[in-house]
Amino acid sequence: MTQDTASRPLRADAQRNIDALLEAAKTVFRTSGVDAPAKEIADLAGVGVGTLYRHFPKRSDLVTAVFQHEVDACAAAAPALADENEPGVALEKWLHRYTEFLATKRGLASALHSGDPAFDALPCYFMERLGPALDSLLEAAVEAREIRALVSPQDLLYAVSKLSLPLGDEEAGHGRRMVDLLVDGLRHGAGPSR
Repeated sequence: MTQDTASRPLRADAQRNIDALLEAAKTVFRTSGVDAPAKEIADLAGVGVGTLYRHFPKRSDLVTAVFQHEVDACAAAAPALADENEPGVALEKWLHRYTEFLATKRGLASALHSGDPAFDALPCYFMERLGPALDSLLEAAVEAREIRALVSPQDLLYAVSKLSLPLGDEEAGHGRRMVDLLVDGLRHGAGPSR
């Protein structure tokens, strides 16, 4: 978004267009990469190419917005899951949500690691938003004695990202199974001895 757009409230239709563009870009980036034609993104969002460029004048603006949108959605899922589930289940469900985010991030990887200064602040943004979200879930699960107190949010974010890396032509559920194994390991020995 341009500086001018960011300083004033958006009309409802403009916000709907932005939301549609972010969802479309996420989908297109996942399948076609960040260099996919702008028209493909605009068509999927149901808007014109001019609308895309009005909100995101440079490709880096769109990539950054998609990344931040996905980070924010993942972070926002933590309190909602904590309200709806027991601490250990909330943690497990959030880790699976984070795995879904990683799949989106893979579509953005070439841009994010391109050396473009437009993306320099994104690693800090990632940790500032996801670190506290995960920390609250970890603390609750440790306090409930549903997992062992042996891992930091940063270590767990890194471990899940490594476990979720695709291994060639793997089937879709690989990352989920790897996260399940990790959660089982965190639960081992956490509760009172029987």
